[in-house]
Amino acid sequence: MIDPPRVELWAILPVLILFGGALVALVGSAFARRADQAPFALLTLATLAATAASALWLWNREPTTALEGMISVDRLAVVATLTLCGVGAFGAYLGYHYFERDELRRNEFYALLLFALGGMALLVAAADLIVVFLAIEVLSLSLYVLTALTFRRGPTEASLKYFLLGAFASAFLLYGVAISYGGAATTSIQGLARALAGTTGNQALAIAGALLVVVGLGFKVSLVPFHMWTPDAYQGAPTPVTAFMSAATKVAVFVALVRVLHVAFVGLQWDLGPAVAALSAASMVVGSVLAIAQSDVKRLLAYSSVAQAGYILSAFVAPDRDGIAAALFYLVSYAAAVIGAFGVVMLISGGIREQTGFDRFRGLGRRRPGLAALLTIFLLSLAGIPPTAGFVAKVFVLGAATSAGYWPLVLVGALAGVVGAFYYLRIVALMAMREPEGDDVADPSPLPRLVLAVPAATVVVLGIVPGVIVPVLREAGVLTW
Repeated sequence: MIDPPRVELWAILPVLILFGGALVALVGSAFARRADQAPFALLTLATLAATAASALWLWNREPTTALEGMISVDRLAVVATLTLCGVGAFGAYLGYHYFERDELRRNEFYALLLFALGGMALLVAAADLIVVFLAIEVLSLSLYVLTALTFRRGPTEASLKYFLLGAFASAFLLYGVAISYGGAATTSIQGLARALAGTTGNQALAIAGALLVVVGLGFKVSLVPFHMWTPDAYQGAPTPVTAFMSAATKVAVFVALVRVLHVAFVGLQWDLGPAVAALSAASMVVGSVLAIAQSDVKRLLAYSSVAQAGYILSAFVAPDRDGIAAALFYLVSYAAAVIGAFGVVMLISGGIREQTGFDRFRGLGRRRPGLAALLTIFLLSLAGIPPTAGFVAKVFVLGAATSAGYWPLVLVGALAGVVGAFYYLRIVALMAMREPEGDDVADPSPLPRLVLAVPAATVVVLGIVPGVIVPVLREAGVLTW
C-alpha cells in the first residue's frame, strides 16, 4: 500500500487566495469591456484583504512545516505576507490611477499583480529550495510582463533585458539547488541544516551550492554585481509597476534569504559571512556612487535600491533574531518609502510619456507644495535622516553588523550613507530652491495625495516610535520549526 501524502491546504491559504483572485481577474479581463477597470481594482483589493485576514489567522498557530515539509507555517511568513499585501494594495491603486488617467485600460494588470504576489507569498513560506525556485519563477514571469505592459518601445526593451538576465540568474539558482542536494542529499531547508550540522553533509559542495543560491537570489534584489538590469527596468517600466516591483520583490526575496542563510546554511556561517559582507559593502558603495551620476529620478532611485539592498544584507552577518528583526524593520520602512517616492514621481511625470528628468522637479515646492512635501519625507527616509524610519532602520542593521564583529562593514555603510544623503538632498534642493521650468503637467487629483499620505505617515511614525512594530518583528525572527 502506498501511503498518500497529507494535503494540508490551510498552510497555504494566503497563496491559494491570491492565485484564486488572479485567475478570476484573468478570466474576467478576457471577457469584460476594456472600459471596465474599476471592478478589477476592487477585486484585487478584496483579494488582498482576504489574504491578509488568512495570514493573521495563521499567526497563533504553532510553528511547523506542512505539505511534506515543503511549506513553513510561522510568524516570519505572516509578517512578510502582511507587508506584501500592503505593498500590493498601494501598487493596485497606483496602477488604477495611472491607466485610468491615460485611458489605457490594461485590465490584465491586476491579474499579473496578483500572480506576482502569489509567487511572493509562496516564496516567503518556502521550506524547500525547490519551492524557492518555483516561487521565483512565478513572480519573475509576472514581473517580466508587467514591465512591458504599455507595449511601448522603452518598456518592451526593458522587459526583454530583464527577462534575459533573469533567465541567466535562474540557471545559477537551479545549479545552486542541485549542488546543495549533492552536498546534503536533500533540498529541504531543515534537512540541509541537519545534514551540515552533523557528519553526513559535504561542506565543500554545500558552500558552492549556497553561494550559487545567493547569486540567484541576489539578482532579484539587485545586489552588486548582479544589478545590471535594475536601472533599465526601473526606468522603462510603467511607474506603478516600478513602485510595486522595487518594494515587494525585496521583501519576498530577502525573507527567502533569511531562511536560506539563517536556517539551511547556518552551519556555514563562518564560511559564508565574509562573502555576504563583501556583497553588502560592494552594493552600498557601487549603488551610492553610480546614483550621483544620474540625471533621471527613476534611474537614481534604481541605483539607490542597489545601495539599499546592501544595507539590508548587512544585517545578515548576524545570525540571530536581532539580525532578522533589523532586516525586517528595514524592509518595512524601505517598502513604505520607495512605493511612496515612486507614487509621487508618477504624479509628476505627466502620464505615459514618463518625463522623469531632474528638470521636471525644479521648483516643485512652489508649484505643488503638497507633492514636494511628500517626496521630501520619502527621500529623507531613504537617505536615513532622522526622524524618519530610514534612520532607525540603518541604526538597526548596522548595529546588528557591529554585534557580529563586522565593524569594517559598518564603516563602509556610514560612508555610503553620507554619499547617499548628497544625491537625495540634491532633489530636495531642486524642489525647494530653484525656479520652475517648463509647463506644469503634475496630476492635480487630490485622492492620490491622500493615499500617498499613508506611507508618509508610516515613515514618520516608525521613525519616532519604532517600538510599535519591533516586538512583532522580534517574534517573527524566532525560527523554531
